[in-house]
Amino acid sequence: MKKRKLELKPLVDAEGRPISPILPDGIKNFLIDIDGTICEDIPNEEPWRMVTARPYPDALEIINQWYDDGHIITFFSSRTEQHRTITEYWLDLHGFKYHYLLLGKPRGGHYHWIDNHIVKATRFKGKFTQLVLRNKIIEVFEK
Repeated sequence: MKKRKLELKPLVDAEGRPISPILPDGIKNFLIDIDGTICEDIPNEEPWRMVTARPYPDALEIINQWYDDGHIITFFSSRTEQHRTITEYWLDLHGFKYHYLLLGKPRGGHYHWIDNHIVKATRFKGKFTQLVLRNKIIEVFEK
């Protein structure tokens, strides 16, 4: 699949020095888990099942729409580099559109992401739908 070139907006600090660039306004950088999120949950210990995993149709539809809308799609999985070929094959076989595949995510869940860029987390609970805004209590660093 041909992937679009990523266009980033350059930024500078108060002294005019370049700092990490950002995506254009309105573009999101989706990091999406694979097992248990876009398809049935297959553990790394049973890689022979990865090729026959059933995709969640709603995930395919929504993720491909986000891609077509110009958002960046990165699959981020606890699968290992040993599973890269089978994972890329499976994603392509089922028609998932994406830009990147990052493997080696820590296993076990209960992730707490700390970054200098805006981070929004959405817990997958069984069905992909359009995202909606909700006010929730979150943990932040004390000022």
